[in-house]
Amino acid sequence: MRAITIAEPGGPERLVWAEVPDPAVGPGEVLIEVAATAVNRADILQRMGFYTPPPGASHYPGLECSGRIAEVGAGVTGFVPGDEVCALLAGGGYAQRVAVPAGQVAPLPKGLSMTEAGGLMETVCTVWSNVFLLAGLSAGDTFLVHGGSSGIGTTAVQLAHQLGARVVVTAGSAAKLQACRDLGADVLVNYREEDFVERVREATDGRGVDVILDNMGAAYLDRNVQALAVGGRLMIIGLQGGVKGEVNLGTLLTKRASVTATTLRARPTEEKAEIVAAARDAVWPLIEAGRFRVVVDRVLPVEAAAEAHRIVEDSGHVGKVLLDVAAAGGG
Repeated sequence: MRAITIAEPGGPERLVWAEVPDPAVGPGEVLIEVAATAVNRADILQRMGFYTPPPGASHYPGLECSGRIAEVGAGVTGFVPGDEVCALLAGGGYAQRVAVPAGQVAPLPKGLSMTEAGGLMETVCTVWSNVFLLAGLSAGDTFLVHGGSSGIGTTAVQLAHQLGARVVVTAGSAAKLQACRDLGADVLVNYREEDFVERVREATDGRGVDVILDNMGAAYLDRNVQALAVGGRLMIIGLQGGVKGEVNLGTLLTKRASVTATTLRARPTEEKAEIVAAARDAVWPLIEAGRFRVVVDRVLPVEAAAEAHRIVEDSGHVGKVLLDVAAAGGG
């Protein structure tokens, strides 16, 4: 088969479409003929040498995919060759075939094309596990998501809106904020021109927000705590603003608030299977009812992965940048 390989850490030019060995299918796994995948920030970190795949994972980038089952391993039930599926991966999405534990695979939801589904699982599982399973966002709560026009952001805005929360977003342009409004955001904050803490206080009559989903880390840590309501929950899932920050513990104590930091990729297979099942049960009905969609900025051939990485690094996109693997040559 062929896959995008990383000969050594560096810029996008290090991504090379090359012939590689086929993956072996172990017990409890399925082999997927990949149709599409998506670019996530973790892929960029991996390319740069800052995010080593967990033990046993494919060393090719790509944390999600769509495709068709080609083979099932020993002990697998519920899937047969030819099934159209999407999957949460620990790696290997930028390839023509990938082996994945069956618990991390879900049927292709009705209402999404095979290509769109290539950008579904990583963001849905990240948002569902953090915002709903861990932080417990409920109808009537106020929710703040930073980077509302990103793949994670567009997913979080839609799910929070559809499940009855009031949604506050930050983004860096009027066009991106309008895209968030179109998806259900209620309060729009241009972080280049406004202080999100002040806007949150204005929008909530000083109360603050119940849940924050943050991709910035250190740069926003103290201000995020300031923006929380009493009993608020800050969920940190990214470190684009640095890894070391200071926070006023007195404010945290007074608010009886919590700060949680999570990653998804290196979790045990059993935990990821539970997250996939919970996300599928909650989100697939929304997709099939036309109440949730994968927001696609553009689709590029997998051989153009370097260009796709440049687009995501420049942050000029809205939603997901997808890679079409099915049309790739070779293999």
